[in-house]
Amino acid sequence: MSEIVIQVENVSKQYRLGQVGRRSLSQDVNRWWHTVRGKENPYLKIGQENDRTSKSNGDYVWVLRDINFQVNHGEVLGVIGRNGAGKSTLLKLLSKVTSPTEGQIKIKGRIASLLEVGTGFHPELSGRDNIFLNGAILGMNRKEIASKFDAIVDFAGVEKYIDTPVKRYSSGMYVRLAFAVAAHLEPDILIVDEVLAVGDAEFQKKCLGKMKDVSEKEGRTVLFVSHNMDSISRLCKKVIVLEKGQITFNGNSNEGVSYYLKGENGITKFKDWYGTTSKPGNENISLLEVKVTNAKGDFSDYFYTTEAIIITMKYQIFRKGFEYTHGFNLYNEKGVHILSSHDTEKAIKNTPADDGFYEASVTIPANFLSEGYHYASIAIMSYDPYIVHLHELEAVSFLVKDAFVTTSARGVYGGFYPGVVRPLLEWESNKLNIT
Repeated sequence: MSEIVIQVENVSKQYRLGQVGRRSLSQDVNRWWHTVRGKENPYLKIGQENDRTSKSNGDYVWVLRDINFQVNHGEVLGVIGRNGAGKSTLLKLLSKVTSPTEGQIKIKGRIASLLEVGTGFHPELSGRDNIFLNGAILGMNRKEIASKFDAIVDFAGVEKYIDTPVKRYSSGMYVRLAFAVAAHLEPDILIVDEVLAVGDAEFQKKCLGKMKDVSEKEGRTVLFVSHNMDSISRLCKKVIVLEKGQITFNGNSNEGVSYYLKGENGITKFKDWYGTTSKPGNENISLLEVKVTNAKGDFSDYFYTTEAIIITMKYQIFRKGFEYTHGFNLYNEKGVHILSSHDTEKAIKNTPADDGFYEASVTIPANFLSEGYHYASIAIMSYDPYIVHLHELEAVSFLVKDAFVTTSARGVYGGFYPGVVRPLLEWESNKLNIT
């Protein structure tokens, strides 16, 4: 059985809203009176949940409430959640920057934390001096720190500025040196907040590799907070999801990421407009439903990279001889347009359709998409003249996970369209026998 190095039991953290330190004499006296009588702090019984979007109706807020989890030796735990969910506060509690209002935290081992730009650095000291200062804080002697010095400077890539006061560093240089120090001075537990996002792409990749080595090769424990779900999935085997100061998920990282994205972006595997008067379309055509499934026709919140993904639309045509074509666009979680496909290759637009109900589907082949959240827009249009009859921007959405199969190829495509991949995907269209 793995050794437990972090044990968090019934931890809560309460903050007072408004200006810091603005406490009334009556509240201080009330706290003291309850303490001398051996009673609970009366202000622990009040407080709002941690919802940054709602208006305050009191003086206190529970930033964290009843947090329970444990981390084993050599484990990498991801902490994810929306802005203001309590992630940074949790890491500050674990780093002993602040204390919990309730509950207890048991930690076994030496901790190195990288919570924000400048953590643990003195701005007037040089990079060299700060390396030795941080090592001393971690309990290392000068000889031990000196043995790691060259590796730290090489990893950070700031050799030219190592004897310059860090107050003159850019935020990226600051983070480079801070992470290098935290990772190389052999802490038992490494805690890293979203601060890595300040660094460039090359350095972020370097840091993720180092954290993986710290855990797998050196057997140390890592807590990692990030909004990059790809990094979380690759680095962490377990995650906890925080929502409004409470843990709503604690378990496998792939399942946790799926849970988080489902709540954050709203996974939509099926959408319909039956019984509504506001169907997408016009006097020629209207959209009835859109769905995303695997090759067997099964719904799912996520698909593996090795699976084909089928997007199907059902619609009704009102005019005989109507000429049209289908199309869809795919976007990633950042809203970047990554794929576009139309069925014009089959010359459907040159085949006049009768009125009635139709179903069209497009297949995204296996081993084509990378990991991450994706959403699709669908459209039906005509040419000569060009008319868009309907366009549903966020019709369906889904998550793609890496199946970790090394024998498959990626990125099969058949051309480009204004900088966007435009593959020759398989389309199928049939008239439905509906009366």
